[in-house]
Amino acid sequence: MTDELCFRAAGELARMIRAREVSAREVVAAHIERIEEVNPALNAVVQLTAEQALRDADEADRKLAAGEEAGPLHGVPFTVKDNIPVAGVIMTNGTLGLKDYVPDEDATVVTRLKQAGGIVIGKTNLPEIGMAGITDNLVYGRTNNPYDLDRTPGGSSGGESAIIAAGGSPLGIGTDIGGSIRYPAHCCGIAGIKPTMGRIPWHVPYGYTDELRQSGPMARTVADLSLALPLMSGPHWRDPSAPPAPLGEPADVDVRALRVAVHTDNGVMAPRADVARAVMEAVDALRERGVDVVEDRPAELAASLDLFGRLLGASGGQQYRDALEAAGTRADQISPPIREFLDVVAKRAVTTAEFQRIILEWDQYRSALWGFFERYDAILCPISPGPAPLHEGEPNDPRGLSFAAAFNLGGLPGTVVRAGTSDEGLPIGVQIVARAWREDVSLALAAAIEDALGGWQPPQIAAPEAAGTPAS
Repeated sequence: MTDELCFRAAGELARMIRAREVSAREVVAAHIERIEEVNPALNAVVQLTAEQALRDADEADRKLAAGEEAGPLHGVPFTVKDNIPVAGVIMTNGTLGLKDYVPDEDATVVTRLKQAGGIVIGKTNLPEIGMAGITDNLVYGRTNNPYDLDRTPGGSSGGESAIIAAGGSPLGIGTDIGGSIRYPAHCCGIAGIKPTMGRIPWHVPYGYTDELRQSGPMARTVADLSLALPLMSGPHWRDPSAPPAPLGEPADVDVRALRVAVHTDNGVMAPRADVARAVMEAVDALRERGVDVVEDRPAELAASLDLFGRLLGASGGQQYRDALEAAGTRADQISPPIREFLDVVAKRAVTTAEFQRIILEWDQYRSALWGFFERYDAILCPISPGPAPLHEGEPNDPRGLSFAAAFNLGGLPGTVVRAGTSDEGLPIGVQIVARAWREDVSLALAAAIEDALGGWQPPQIAAPEAAGTPAS
């Protein structure tokens, strides 16, 4: 029963619970058992809320038996990245200063999924303060990729991508400032969406770079992204940047009426041949469904990495140092990747006048990128130049960040879905970026690619090793 339930989609689990084919307790217990089975090898779930989750499942079953209204996620478990508050559960943000911090209220996105009937079963690992493309920190250690334990699941939502791919969670909440939902989804062969900037309320103010950042759902299927996104979306009193923008239904999108631009080389770098091949296989899948696909790319993408780097570093990294100081993390407690990041951005500090020029350049970049979408409904492209890299011994090319960060700069929605397999047998995702506020178009195209090419495939997890265990 465990395997049967743990590899079903969140929407299917909700349907089964409402139809009384299975109880919420059985579903939650199966996922807890799966986490306990695979997490020693992955170290993806850092707080397992088993007892509370089972109590919540029993309450969900009681309400259903009493004939009370069931929400769209009634009885369905979900996980939450460890930089998002869940009341009563330790939230470290991957930094030692917060290793014992327990929030007293949920983030808005967590509340909304709970109100839809969802049940939190755990918190997932991330790099310190979410600012790295790997998932490792000095609180919980390193998270491994379920397709190859010697490789990273990506970052910063790497714990989410790993446990979802491995069947420990059908649905999770990630965050994305420069690819932190989309890159881990690619590394672990799942689906994830970074919505339009402002679509989902942000839980903690972080300064001017908040305009790059969004929360979003992660799952094994595009259908589950389409299920969760409207539940998480909409304005909130505490976040003035989240407007009441309409959200379309992907099922209502006629993909045959769409025009899509495709590129592999973004002007910053070209991807590996197997990544380019996956993109072109996605192109073939869309063309077979009547989508008009044209080879083209915005010229502005070539400048994206330089602009993104100057924008993040404009303060010399002061916003990140302030966040670490507020967390109570001493300078000698900062993890090596974040220390290296802070050393790099410290050299990029600019004057107020220079900062104003960077902001103007950002506005001009965003305007030009949006203008490209006057001719196209979406862009299909890589999310990374290669598959998930090894933990050790494989150099990281910083230019690869450009495939994701280019669209954070534009505030545009982008969905990642598995479209192929690398030469090493690892997942390869492709990215579908749509016009602002047209997540429905991005999701509809991703669903078409998933339907044609198969999407997520079960990983082969090696025997558990002592890589870390979930705290209870």
